[in-house]
Amino acid sequence: MKRLGFLLLLFPGLLRAQQLTTVDVCVYGGTSAGVIAAYTAKKAGKSVILIEPGDHIGGLSAGGLGATDIGNKFAITGLARDFYRRIGKHYGKLEQWTFEPHVAENLFKQYLREAEVTSFFNYQITAAQVVNNTIQSITLKLAIPKDQQGGEWHVYPPGYTLTKIIRAKQFIDCTYEGDLMAKAGVAYTIGREANSQYGETWNGVQRLDKHQFPDGVDPYVVPGKPESGLLYGISTAKLAPNGSGDRSIQAYNYRMCLTNDPANRRAITRPAGYDSTKYELLLRQIAKQAPKELTWNLMHFVSMPNRKTDINNCGGFSTDMIGANVDYAEADYDRRAAIIRDHEQYTKGLFYFISHDPRMPKHLRDEMLQWGYPRDEYVENDNFSHQLYIREARRMVGEYVMTQANCEGKAVVTDGVGMAAYTMDSHNCQRLVVVGSDGAPMVRNEGDVQVGGFPPYPVSYRAMVPKRESIRNLLVPVCLSASHIAYGSIRMEPVFMVLGQSAAVAACQAIDEKKAVQDISIKTLQTRLALNPLMNGSLPEILIDNDDTTRVERTGDWLRETTGGKYGLSMLLADSSHGTKTIRFVLPQNRPGRYRVYIYNPLPTGGGGNPDQYERQAQKASRVLVRLNTGKGLKRLTLDQQLHANDWISLGEHQLTAGSTPYLELSSEGANGLVVADAVLFVPIF
Repeated sequence: MKRLGFLLLLFPGLLRAQQLTTVDVCVYGGTSAGVIAAYTAKKAGKSVILIEPGDHIGGLSAGGLGATDIGNKFAITGLARDFYRRIGKHYGKLEQWTFEPHVAENLFKQYLREAEVTSFFNYQITAAQVVNNTIQSITLKLAIPKDQQGGEWHVYPPGYTLTKIIRAKQFIDCTYEGDLMAKAGVAYTIGREANSQYGETWNGVQRLDKHQFPDGVDPYVVPGKPESGLLYGISTAKLAPNGSGDRSIQAYNYRMCLTNDPANRRAITRPAGYDSTKYELLLRQIAKQAPKELTWNLMHFVSMPNRKTDINNCGGFSTDMIGANVDYAEADYDRRAAIIRDHEQYTKGLFYFISHDPRMPKHLRDEMLQWGYPRDEYVENDNFSHQLYIREARRMVGEYVMTQANCEGKAVVTDGVGMAAYTMDSHNCQRLVVVGSDGAPMVRNEGDVQVGGFPPYPVSYRAMVPKRESIRNLLVPVCLSASHIAYGSIRMEPVFMVLGQSAAVAACQAIDEKKAVQDISIKTLQTRLALNPLMNGSLPEILIDNDDTTRVERTGDWLRETTGGKYGLSMLLADSSHGTKTIRFVLPQNRPGRYRVYIYNPLPTGGGGNPDQYERQAQKASRVLVRLNTGKGLKRLTLDQQLHANDWISLGEHQLTAGSTPYLELSSEGANGLVVADAVLFVPIF
């Protein structure tokens, strides 16, 4: 008999039938947004409870997505930026955007400990009690996880109950699935809107060439014989007209953390339920388009610290399990668990197939064999990620719907409570049979869209709240109100953290103002977020980018470059051999205090036939004059821009005092190479 069942027989009082908990704010979903929301509400002085239906917190940020999808670092504010600063501190830097999964999860736990947030794990919502458009309480059931691969039942300590009822003044749904929102009866949508619905061009069905099969890949089990049936993973659906809507959801996958460190590597072995026929399409793709290596061909490897990876989908056949998530969004927990297991088996099988199947090219097998599961990650889950990448599930239809027009700056909201900056990005949604130019059937993926080229844009507060006639005490910062293609830009972990913080401050404000979340003062909310970004009452840092025309003054001819490793939208370059040029970052006069001062040191790309990045880095000056006016005096400092590319360079600690307007100025005077100007940062010491 399993351990939990045995203990329940011996100690029937171990699990009580039901328990009522009353708090100010209930956060459902321990994703990155959920942790930040719970921390924020508690730091704001409210009683808080965090409910996570699974075993772990941090969502995908602690589940393998260590190569942060940013879009633009300048857009990441508040506690989200603080998270990446804490990551940086762990690795000995000011901030860092690549990290190992266990480092992220430990930091999320740190947030909860610091704020003393009460958290319940393995409790799943079963109902929401709604009276007069207000959620009175939610009902949760204890999810007892089954053993996996010979493991034992989880044993819960005394105090756990089979059912919990959480009564709260405000609720925040931070799940990737929008389960609380749905139980409360809030309107939502699934899938892709037709382009005509919101006047978009990149929504709906899209047959494009990115992450696509080469022409001529036969879809049938026996090539040329439709009667033999379709290969695994190919849908029988017919390709709909371009831009038409449907309920297809972009594919899920695991962002895989592997290692090539022999001391930390567990070999990729044949997984349970392995079926090599699931990967026949990969062989046919390779036969048409033989890759020289794995990365950017069959998958995308990004290096993480300590010889680890964040592996993502890349190509026509890769880690995305296209079409396998069609019923996930509205499925019950058992069905979702089955879908998750299918994705895990598929991913483990894919790695095993690539590294062991004799039909794979030897150089690819040998490359894959260098990698294995890291022994120090996911130690309780056989070193495999506990978080499937739920790229999209339900999306609320709220007071305001973010659309392509918002992403492209054609519609700009004034009630922004966070910024998004990533490309409009959708992974493929379907794998179909189409007719090629030669009249023969072939395999095609459908749904991948990657359209960028726009600056950061504000995300509307109204996109986080239900329609006015709906629920009055619920905020939804993750499954927020956005069209499919706009959600593809917003749905990034740093943005979820920003919106989680904004939602929590709004929830606390709604309690204080005794108003519905739809009726609070947005200006008050925006001011609170700006003045107390770390929720500890400390002075906000001063971050000025070179594109801030209100605080940046320059003399001479600076070249503006929009590619490369810039912090905001661009960087400025000055050739020191053609006269003296200066750029001055003017600081606020009313911010005296002691600060750590940093300058961002981007890496120019040298596009348009110019030298490559490494040559451009070598061309940068190792001696750049910096003038710092502290308010009462002028300091002359020296900056070496050949150090720490795409990172912050410290200029030490300095005291700003009342007096003349303080500023930091870079000059090409006496420089021995290319001078690059980007963002400057003053971090208050408290």
